[in-house]
Amino acid sequence: MSTFAKRERLLLADLLEAVGPDAPTLCEGWRTRDLAAHVVVRERRPDAAGGILIKQLAPRLEKVMDEFTAKPYEELIQLIRTGPPRFSPFQLKQIDEASNTIEFYVHTEDVRRAQPDWTPRELDKVFQDALWSRLERTARLMGRGVPTGLVLRRPDGQTAVAHRGTPVVTVTGEPSELLLFSYGRQSAATVELDGDKDAIAKLHDTKQLGI
Repeated sequence: MSTFAKRERLLLADLLEAVGPDAPTLCEGWRTRDLAAHVVVRERRPDAAGGILIKQLAPRLEKVMDEFTAKPYEELIQLIRTGPPRFSPFQLKQIDEASNTIEFYVHTEDVRRAQPDWTPRELDKVFQDALWSRLERTARLMGRGVPTGLVLRRPDGQTAVAHRGTPVVTVTGEPSELLLFSYGRQSAATVELDGDKDAIAKLHDTKQLGI
């Protein structure tokens, strides 16, 4: 497994273990047990994981999620730590890096920022640049349902257009924070929004932001 994906995987596993199975998360309706089951199902049950994106497969996903949620919490954490099964495509370094770095970073923050005593992580520039590179490539996809124009901007001035339109809202923050904002964690992301007040209100209210 690649460096970033492996690091974020182990951080997530350690955090899930530390807070226990019933801690809150930023994922609506999910406690930590549910989030742990989601991570395991996504990697180990491709026959069901398609239900995350494909509505017709949702009943299958729900059934398998129920099965894994019922497993001992310690077993779920161990499955996260050990990673995907031997013949999983996630074993390929390129796929692991592309698919899991963001997955595990976002879910780690889903747990961290739902706790009352959370503090910001200090992320190095190399990791921030890696997150920005992924955000640039996926910004249009994540902003497809936004009701306003949307521009993501780093503090150094680099920008990515998530949605073309008017009026335009510019969201400024570190790549890690812009990523959380773009994945629907608007209320938990440390960012600044500039633009028309009504457009900003609409952006905060939209349920379409993120994938």
